[in-house]
Amino acid sequence: MTDLSKTRARPGSPGDRYKWTALTNTTAAVFMSALDGSIVLIALPAIFRGVHLDPLAPGNIAYLLWMIMGYRLVQAVLVVTVGRLGDMYGRVRIYNSGFAVFTLASILLSFDPFDGGHGAMWLIAWRLVQAVGGSMLTANSAAILTDAFPEEQRGFALGINQVAALAGMFIGLVAGGLLSAWDWRAVFWVNVPVGVFFTLWAYRTLRESGKRGGGRIDWWGNITFAVGLSAVLIAVTFGLQPYGGHTMGWTNPLADGLITGGVILLAAFVVIENRVRAPMIELGLFRLRAFTFGNLAGLAISIGRGGMQFVLIIWLQGIWLPLHGYDYGDTPLWAGIFMLPLTAGFLAAGPVSGYLSDRIGSRGLATGGALLFGASFLGLLFLPIDFSYWTFAVLITVNGIASGMFASPNSSSIMGSVPAKLRGVASGMRATFQNSGTAVSIGVFFSLMIAGLAGSLPHTLTAALREQGVPAHIATQVGSLPPVSSLFAAQLGVNPIEHLLQPTGALTHLTAAQQQALTGREFFPSLIAGPFHSGLIIVFAFGAALALLAAIASFLRGSSPATEPPVPHKSAPPPRTPTRTASGPYDGREGSAAETAAPSGPADRPESTGETTA
Repeated sequence: MTDLSKTRARPGSPGDRYKWTALTNTTAAVFMSALDGSIVLIALPAIFRGVHLDPLAPGNIAYLLWMIMGYRLVQAVLVVTVGRLGDMYGRVRIYNSGFAVFTLASILLSFDPFDGGHGAMWLIAWRLVQAVGGSMLTANSAAILTDAFPEEQRGFALGINQVAALAGMFIGLVAGGLLSAWDWRAVFWVNVPVGVFFTLWAYRTLRESGKRGGGRIDWWGNITFAVGLSAVLIAVTFGLQPYGGHTMGWTNPLADGLITGGVILLAAFVVIENRVRAPMIELGLFRLRAFTFGNLAGLAISIGRGGMQFVLIIWLQGIWLPLHGYDYGDTPLWAGIFMLPLTAGFLAAGPVSGYLSDRIGSRGLATGGALLFGASFLGLLFLPIDFSYWTFAVLITVNGIASGMFASPNSSSIMGSVPAKLRGVASGMRATFQNSGTAVSIGVFFSLMIAGLAGSLPHTLTAALREQGVPAHIATQVGSLPPVSSLFAAQLGVNPIEHLLQPTGALTHLTAAQQQALTGREFFPSLIAGPFHSGLIIVFAFGAALALLAAIASFLRGSSPATEPPVPHKSAPPPRTPTRTASGPYDGREGSAAETAAPSGPADRPESTGETTA
């Protein structure tokens, strides 16, 4: 009699149920991680009230920025490192630990014992720890799926994973509004039961199905990369705040010094990676055309998508919703609801494009998605500031469809182009491009918006206040409110006119009609509409240009992933006679992926290619 226990299907075979277990668990993980990247964005008004922070105080803008950017910064810095750890010690082991860290941080975030600035620092610190856990999840989820699924189903699995990640980003906007209406701590409570369940399930069901090997951590590479990227993003926070009479702080010596130092460290990082034996980033992977151009296209789309998300929230919360009769306190929730077509478009297109990419290839779908993404930006560019919602809904649905068309094939192309042993670090590198793009998009798009507002907003605001009877010196003081404060006031659902005039006592000396006009829903949105539209034109034109660059990069990836070997490091031993294995060409290095990764089924092979190996 045959021993059925010995004939169990190996991981990655069509009959193996393990792949669906891996897909379910990793999909929940990336959804949670992405959800927490955006849920705080929409819940910031309740959080600021909960810890008693004045949203318009100049020093508090930095707290707001770091509640948004800190999470993305940590993920951008760490995903490659934890991907490397997954390659060295086991992807499932690092992934499971990430679930535990993420859940613990979520619990501690909901028990903030402090108030004011100290309360904000508590939240920021534990958000950074939460991002560490999220990095461990996202860096290894794609590698786990690539190991578990056969080549012909890999695009579908990665597409589902990508859909979950980006859907979590936008669903977080609605969830943040709903939960913060109950209690601001609830935005962190929601992770706890889900995290506990999936942590236990992951420990019980996931298993190592890919190759792993020894190695060591590139400490100098990690330090220069982390400090360099952190310095650049910290400089962004200074650059967005006024300095020396300027509307932005890009003339601030501290911002300039941080950017210069950050760029120097990142250049040193590249030099170090070319010399060490166990680099943090396999620079040789950039010789793979599909890997290089896929990541460049992903970076451009990530910058455009992240920036558009912030701009649309401000447009809805600060202008459109108040003009249509919504109270300021309710605008964060409704802004998330009115952006649901964006998520729906992505949910519809993501799995389908992943399925199709397995059959017709990635280049056409990803390139078409990038072009459609740019077309949606051009459509938004021509919308009036007080638009018809259905026109807006169609355009953001098209944008979501375009993102779905691009994301799944692009991820499948990138992951399918690398040797099996390097999938963990490749997944981390892909996530670094994506997270860096999202973090950088804040500085890029807000700088463009502020530039559009700065020319006319102060004069327009001062003149309108004086027309309503506000004394000249108070009108000038309020009119000099930095444009960045106006933007964040809109994002936080705060009427800055009422907020700033109340402490001066000016409202008590005005007629009832004037008070009603100044504190009503329409005064500030009507004032900011013209300057804001000028900024929108710049922002959406820039987004369309990014999409075009992404389409060009996507087209240049080739008809299928190349199988060129990574470039040997300068410190590597002399190459031996090249040999070819089932998992890819030998790259001339001791212990290289091509040399050591034994064939174990379709999941260990790069996607088939019709191109000649270099």
